[in-house]
Amino acid sequence: MTARRIVSISLPHLAMERWQKHRERIGTPPPPDVPVVLATEGHHGPVIHAANRAATLKGIQPGERVVDMRALCPDLKVEYADIAGDRAVLERLVIWSRRWSPFTAPDGAAGIVLDTTGVAHLFGGEAALLYDIEEQFARIGLTTRSAMAPTWGAAWALARFGPVRAICGEEGLGRALAPLPTRALRLDAGTVQLLHRLGLKTVADIAAIPRLSLTRRFAKAALTGNPLMRLDQAMGLMGEPVSSKEAPPPIRAIARLPEPIQDPTPHLLDLCADLCAQLDHAGMGCRRVEVVVYRTDGEVSTVHAAISQPSRDPAHLARLFEGKLERLNPGFGFDLITLHAGGVEPLSTRQSRLDGAAQDGLPLAHLIDRLSARFGADAILRPIARESHVPERAEQMVPALEAATDAATLPARERPIRLLRSPEEIRVIYAVPEGPPAQFVWRRQRLHVARYAGPERIAPEWWQDLPGTRLRDYYKIEDQQGRRFWLYREGVHGDGRGGDPRWFMHGMFA
Repeated sequence: MTARRIVSISLPHLAMERWQKHRERIGTPPPPDVPVVLATEGHHGPVIHAANRAATLKGIQPGERVVDMRALCPDLKVEYADIAGDRAVLERLVIWSRRWSPFTAPDGAAGIVLDTTGVAHLFGGEAALLYDIEEQFARIGLTTRSAMAPTWGAAWALARFGPVRAICGEEGLGRALAPLPTRALRLDAGTVQLLHRLGLKTVADIAAIPRLSLTRRFAKAALTGNPLMRLDQAMGLMGEPVSSKEAPPPIRAIARLPEPIQDPTPHLLDLCADLCAQLDHAGMGCRRVEVVVYRTDGEVSTVHAAISQPSRDPAHLARLFEGKLERLNPGFGFDLITLHAGGVEPLSTRQSRLDGAAQDGLPLAHLIDRLSARFGADAILRPIARESHVPERAEQMVPALEAATDAATLPARERPIRLLRSPEEIRVIYAVPEGPPAQFVWRRQRLHVARYAGPERIAPEWWQDLPGTRLRDYYKIEDQQGRRFWLYREGVHGDGRGGDPRWFMHGMFA
């Protein structure tokens, strides 16, 4: 009989690493030396849920109150944790981990458990399997600690409190668990505190206590508060099966052809209608579609298309493949075509007009999808807002298919409808004291200021600007011909960061 082998994967920094990846996508990653924590609401104010390396080095730990840690670290940056988002990511990672085992399940709020009995030889052995797990998670930017043991409880304990990539067999199970703290038995905080008061600080201390004494003391306790039951689970004396979560069924349409064909395009619309009917029944929409065609000689070809917003419009999905399927090499013909939906998300039905009629014209999202499908995803760009008060950094051009998910929401400010790609220096002839220029030359034109508003002061962003960067005072001005401009003075007299202030034109209002 094959010995049972359980792998526990701990993701100790899942919340913080997700937050850092999001900030990198929107272009505002924090410097590594800035202490950052993610907080959740507690009974007595915000409580730290996760901390980055800089915060940890300053002694900040999860579970502490934010107000107390601010006294320890005044420059602490606090953001709120996305608990629901972390849970959704963990559920997707559970399914993704099926590459190593068909039996996977969540293991707490930041962990995954796999039943790898009889599969380690497929990866070159148990050590190679654990190494591959850590390598694959590292490729997607997640730090892991993993362990393999005969029981779920032992694997969980070793992954969090044992050595890196711990591997334990049945014969050495007791020795491996003995020096670990009582928290390694997956007990709640109240039980751990009670055991410490009784002088029981390690698993070996609990194992040395007569079973009758533990049974009397914790007979009515729940599983997480019963050290005897948890110890039996870790030692294999009590069963703990891995209940694998079922993957969501794939949404796809299939066309099995009685005779080989040379062009799959005529069948595409029917496949899209079938696929969208399945999506509509599930209340879902898709952000990716994939056509897979199978040749009679065994060759398989795949064509992808991406969608900027979730959709289940069959006509729109079919148009995304215009001119693509004809370029496939049919060989002796295709006898099977499948259409797969990817990036499936909930999509509710919305009425676009009061009279219930269809919307006139081509929606912008459909236009973006069709142009991206024809010219490539990187050829169609869209500006999105970024979290920056420096005007030229407050906008970023990204592929239009990605813009919908990464856009930031910024406070509304009056800004020019046209912002110059780079501010252009102007020559000031006469300036109002503590105000804008009364006359200046820009692009060989002498302009006279009729009225102005401001200033709006914008300071440098110390976390990414070089030392010595000067602040800006922005003015909205109107010349004698009614044209409105947005210009700024860089620096002030006596700021110790250079000579006289310089003036720049940055944009034009309507």
